[in-house]
Amino acid sequence: MDFHALKVLLDREGVDFLDLKTVDLFGNLRHLSLPSSSISSKVLTEGIGFDASSYGLSSVESSDLVLIPDLSTCFKDPFREQSVLSCFATMHLPDRERTPFPLDCRLVAKKAEALLFKKVKDAVSFWGPEYEFYLFQGFQLFRDELSLKLEITPLENIKEGYHADLPQERSAQFRDQASKVLEKLKISVKYHHHEGGGIGQQEIETLFESLLKTCDDAILIRYALKNLARDFGLFLTFMPKPIQGVPGNGWHLHCFLKVKEENIFYSETSPYSNFSKIGLYFMGGVLKHSRSLCAFSNPSTNSYKRLVPGFEAPTSITFGKGNRNSACRIPGYVADPQETRFEYRPPDSTCNPYLCLSSILLAGLDGIEEEIDPQSEGLGPFDGDSPPGFQEGKIKFLPRSLDEALDSLEEDYEFLTRDGVFPELLLERWIKMKREEAKEILFSVHPSELEKYF
Repeated sequence: MDFHALKVLLDREGVDFLDLKTVDLFGNLRHLSLPSSSISSKVLTEGIGFDASSYGLSSVESSDLVLIPDLSTCFKDPFREQSVLSCFATMHLPDRERTPFPLDCRLVAKKAEALLFKKVKDAVSFWGPEYEFYLFQGFQLFRDELSLKLEITPLENIKEGYHADLPQERSAQFRDQASKVLEKLKISVKYHHHEGGGIGQQEIETLFESLLKTCDDAILIRYALKNLARDFGLFLTFMPKPIQGVPGNGWHLHCFLKVKEENIFYSETSPYSNFSKIGLYFMGGVLKHSRSLCAFSNPSTNSYKRLVPGFEAPTSITFGKGNRNSACRIPGYVADPQETRFEYRPPDSTCNPYLCLSSILLAGLDGIEEEIDPQSEGLGPFDGDSPPGFQEGKIKFLPRSLDEALDSLEEDYEFLTRDGVFPELLLERWIKMKREEAKEILFSVHPSELEKYF
């Protein structure tokens, strides 16, 4: 879309504002709005200046960047009172050429896709996420020098929440409306249902899309669901473990590769689950690097309160058919060869989706190029709940803390920096800021500590 086409669209739709959306280093949505009357052709070529240091992307001394709208991503914002046309924006240096900013998270995703296309000729990755979240009717936080009290009133309280129907579960109306809103945002919903948390846990699953589209959709889904919950008078959280003793919220990622419309993870002659060699190699790379991947897929201290045994959360660095304890699960219900895939189960929605998916893709690409066979590496297949060697300590496990995940990233990051997909400066900045976050939480006084020791 050029400037003339944009102006025609703004006038035809009676748009009051053009809204530019982007994300900071941690994947939090940021935006700025331009009145339609002030939009000129310079906006599309020279962009709008902003302070990148406030996004965690640069130092204060060199923080000037510009945002240029990506008009291919335009949509009408359903939550603004005025008529607002929103789109994602790309980050650029303020030089004459408007050079793309290397730490722009959307640029990292584009580079990851381009590298796959180059290394595995014409290959495109497809991703199908599962969005798990909790709905609450009330949320209150009381803090003083001695106590922190969190009071949560669940939307419902039934013992078996998974696929529960009316009248026991009372959140179907919310999910119905959410699906309609997402369709308006050009996001296709596969299905929705009540999850197994039993006290307000929900799931919405979307159809397969390319990597960049999946990441953009993830940002918009978080935006839409939280705003819709507010309109319903509810509170919504994607927090990995918001309540002790009940299942947490994951962001399970189903993944496969296509070359010229053919799913290359499928093999009719494969001895195991019709999974091709290249599919196994891809999965082998993901498993090999899974501990360092956690620094991007599970980047909060709360993430590791979800990754514990007993709640269908993945803990072991293994793969298997239908095994929900393994990091990589091959769904046993898939009948269509074109949807042959594996599900990477560790991630949660505290991640920056652009960095999370890009890192997983690069790990899988490393597996293909190095021909990392997870079967030869002893990582599976383990189709039961407890793989052989589990008790003897032969199975490796995901990190138990954010610091442990960051340690793993520091030891294993070369697969991310190949062809400049992840700039080393981005990794350094990510590790530094996440170390500070982990330290802040470590030094905080927890309510349970007050209860036990005060």
